[in-house]
Amino acid sequence: MKRTPISTVLIANRGEIACRIIDSVQAAGLSAVAVYSDADADALFVSLADASVSLGGNTAAESYLDIQKIVQAAKRAGADAIHPGYGFLSENAQFAAACMDNQIRFIGPSAAAIALMGNKATAKDLMIKAGVPCVPGYQGAKQDNDTLMAEAIKLGFPVMVKAAAGGGGRGMRLVICEADLLDGIASARAEAVSAFGSEELILEKAILDSRHIEIQIAGDAHGNVIHLGERDCSAQRRHQKVIEECPSPFMSGELRARMGEAAVNAAIAVSYEGVGTVEFLVDQDQHFYFLEMNTRLQVEHPVTELVTDIDLVDWQLQIANGQPLPCGQQDISLDGHAIEVRIYAEDPRNGFMPQTGTVQLFEPYENVGVRIDHGIYSGCQVSPYYDAMLAKLICWGKDREEARSRLVRTLKETKILGLVTNKSFLLQLLAEPAFIQGEATTDFINSELLDRLEAVDRTQQLAVTAALLAQNGAAQPAWSNAEPMAVVETFLADGIETRCSSLAINGGFRVNLGARSMDVMINACEAGRISYSCDGVDREAAFYLKNDVISVDFGFDIVNATVTTYAPVSAKGALGSGLISASTDGLVVKVLVAVGESVIKGQTLVLIEAMKMEHRHVADVDGEVASINVEAGTQVKNRQLLVELSVVEANNESA
Repeated sequence: MKRTPISTVLIANRGEIACRIIDSVQAAGLSAVAVYSDADADALFVSLADASVSLGGNTAAESYLDIQKIVQAAKRAGADAIHPGYGFLSENAQFAAACMDNQIRFIGPSAAAIALMGNKATAKDLMIKAGVPCVPGYQGAKQDNDTLMAEAIKLGFPVMVKAAAGGGGRGMRLVICEADLLDGIASARAEAVSAFGSEELILEKAILDSRHIEIQIAGDAHGNVIHLGERDCSAQRRHQKVIEECPSPFMSGELRARMGEAAVNAAIAVSYEGVGTVEFLVDQDQHFYFLEMNTRLQVEHPVTELVTDIDLVDWQLQIANGQPLPCGQQDISLDGHAIEVRIYAEDPRNGFMPQTGTVQLFEPYENVGVRIDHGIYSGCQVSPYYDAMLAKLICWGKDREEARSRLVRTLKETKILGLVTNKSFLLQLLAEPAFIQGEATTDFINSELLDRLEAVDRTQQLAVTAALLAQNGAAQPAWSNAEPMAVVETFLADGIETRCSSLAINGGFRVNLGARSMDVMINACEAGRISYSCDGVDREAAFYLKNDVISVDFGFDIVNATVTTYAPVSAKGALGSGLISASTDGLVVKVLVAVGESVIKGQTLVLIEAMKMEHRHVADVDGEVASINVEAGTQVKNRQLLVELSVVEANNESA
C-alpha cells in the first residue's frame, strides 16, 4: 500500500514515554514535535524535541486528553502524523478518527479496531467467535445489581468484577464471597465512571495463583500478522504490573506456539494494523485465557526489544508508512533474557502513597546490558497531575540470572534523592526466593511480603543518617567547657520517630539508638557524598540535606527523614484534632459530607485523586462537620485543610 512518507511526528504524550518515542522518531530521520502542559513546561521531553507546542492547563483533561487541542497543535507545527504513546489517548477511537478526519496519520491501528477491542465485553464476544480461549464470565447488556449478582453466583466465587472500558487495573475488584459482592460492584462501578466515564461492568471467574502473560503482535496493511514472543507480567500489585520479563520462565516452546497462534488470530479478527499486545491469564496446568487486547505499545515493551533486537517504535513508523513488516514469523528469535522494573514516586511503607516534590539528584547507572528510560533530571519537579512513574530500568543478560543480577546492581547504583520512591521495595522483590526461582504468580506480592519489608533491620542506615545530621550541624549542643556532649536528634522516617544521640569520637560519631550503639567513622563528607565505615566495612552513600529534610541513598536502601528535634510533642494515643488535611497534592473527586452532619471516627469525608490513585480522607474523631474548605473538581496541596470537625468529647461522668 503506497502512502506519502511521514516527515514530522507529533508525540501526544509526556514524560519518559515521549522521550523514548522522540529517540526512535529522530533516529529514523524524522522531526519530532512535543506538546506540553503548563506543569511540564520545563520537562526533559520538551527540550529533546525539534519543536514544541504548549497545550496550557495542568491536568490531563486540560491538556493531554484534549483531542482538539492536540489536533490543532499538529496542524500549527506542520506534523503529518501523530504518535499517541502509551496511555492518555493511545486507545481512544475518537482520537484516531479525528486524526484521519484532519488528514493526519495516526501511528496505530484503525479507529474501528480500537473501538472493537477497547470494550472488554465486545472484545470478549469477538474473541469467542474467533476461537480464542476466554475466561468464563458474564459480559451482557443487563447491568442491574440483581443480574450481576445472579451471574456471579452462577460462575461461583471468587469472581473478578471489571470495568468494561479502560484498563490498568482500574475499576477492578476481586470478590471472594457473596457477602462482599454488592460492595465490590458498587466500588468497581464508581471507579469505572471516574476513570473511564462508563459504569458498564463485566464478570469473570477469578483464576488465582495464575500467570499474567502477554504476547507482542504486529500487523501491517498487507495482511501480515506475526508475534514476537511473550512477556511475563505476573508480579503485580493492585492488578498493576511491577516486574516484567521476557521470555517467561514458565513458558515452554509448545505453549509459546499455541499462545502466539491465539494472539495472531485475535489480531486478524479485527484486521489489526500496527503494534499491539494480547494479554492472557495462564493457570498452573498451562491452560490460557484471553484477558484483553491493548491496541498500543506497552510500557514494558523494552524487554521484548532487548531480546529480539527490534525497535518496536521504528516498526510502528514503517507500518504507518504502508510498508510490509520487516520480517516474517520464521525470522523471530529470542536471544537471552530481559527484566524491567519501574521506579515510582511513592511510599511503599505508607500504603504506596504517591509523592510529589523536587528530584534533588538523579544519576542513572550506565553499563553493559543496561537500559534506563526516563524523563527526569536533577532539579525537576514531580507534580500531582500525572502518573507517578519516574523511570524504567531494564537489564539484559545471556540468561535470566545474569539479567536479574544486573538489574539489582542497576537499581542500587541509580541514585534518586529528594522524594520517597519504591526503589528499596523493588530490590526486595528481586531478592525474593520465589522470584529468583521463576515462580512468581499474580499472588506473589501479598501482605506477608509487605510485612517483611517493614521488618528489615535498618539500624546501620539510621545510625549513618544520625551521624550525617551531627556532622552537618543540624542541631548543635549548648556550649560547655565540660567533656564533649552528645548531639541529640529526633527524626521521622517511614512513619516512625527515631531518637538518637551522636557523640563525637576520633574520626566519627558513636551513635546510640535506644539500646543499640554503633560507631560511624566518617572518611569524607562533601558535595552530597559520604564515605563512611561501620563494623570495619567501608561504604559510600549519596545524600541530600536541607533545613529539616534529609535523604540518604545507600544503594541497597534509602532513608528519607524529616528532622523533628524541635517539633511540638504530641501525646501518644491523644484524641484526634478534627482538622482533616490532604495527605498529598491532588484533585478533589468527591466531598461525602455536609456542614452540620454528624460523623464517626474512620468515616470517609473526602476523596482525592492523585497520580491515578484514589485516596480516602477520614474523620480522626467522632464529631460534627463545622466547615468544608474544598469542593469537587478543585486542586489541593499536600497538608491543605479539607474539613474541620467539632470534636465530640468523651463522656467521663461516673455511673
